[in-house]
Amino acid sequence: MNENTSDPLESDPKAQPNSFANLANGLASASPLVRKENGHIDLLAAAGGIRGIVESVLPGLVFLVTFTLTRELMVSLIGSVVIAALFVIVRLFQRTSLTQSLAGIAGVALSAILALKTGKAEDFYTIGFYTNAIYLAAMVLSIAFRWPVLGVVFGYARNEGLRWRKKPERLRAYRVATWIMVGVMAFRLAVQLPLYFTAQIDALGAMRLLMGLPLYVLGLWIAWLISRPVSEDDIADGGAAGDTLAADATAIVAERPEPEPMS
Repeated sequence: MNENTSDPLESDPKAQPNSFANLANGLASASPLVRKENGHIDLLAAAGGIRGIVESVLPGLVFLVTFTLTRELMVSLIGSVVIAALFVIVRLFQRTSLTQSLAGIAGVALSAILALKTGKAEDFYTIGFYTNAIYLAAMVLSIAFRWPVLGVVFGYARNEGLRWRKKPERLRAYRVATWIMVGVMAFRLAVQLPLYFTAQIDALGAMRLLMGLPLYVLGLWIAWLISRPVSEDDIADGGAAGDTLAADATAIVAERPEPEPMS
């Protein structure tokens, strides 16, 4: 690790195992989270930008609309896979990063294969349940091991590195923030699993879209606000104001005339 850029916490073998610090840095550097000039999180970038939103939403939307109109499973699956494949082809021609589009087509293809194998349209959404459950479990474990995922990611965006782990109040804030995202994942499962088991495909597809990126971005925004650090400038201003008030009070007392002696 480059000594000029390493965090003091990472270089202290008594503080953390290097493997955890390296893993945390890798996760943080791969995150799309960035902070805007006004100090707020860039929610559009967190969602992958306009293009990322379209690539993640459109295949599922095509499947839902096509199946709702035709009730033909094969036609609906082909439509969603074709859309996902088109995104990959476009990125190949433009020579841009294929990471998101390849992940998208892999997920759509696996979902289509599973639905074809069972012959049930609702199984198109099964992969999403497993993915959601894995994320939920990983976040809970990160909290239990005092490495809350949102602390790693937000700390990187806020230029805190891993120093927040030395401060109990910052660790506590990031654990709360991570619990918020755990709540998002749990809420998805609580709403969508009953629809899956009762084969309410149209409602399930609609909930999958509504509780996908929109709910994720909302949870991320709330977690960002809750975990924001207290500004040191605000503390300094507060202290300066207190000093000014104390000085004014002293001056007022000094200016009061002394009482005349009684005759």
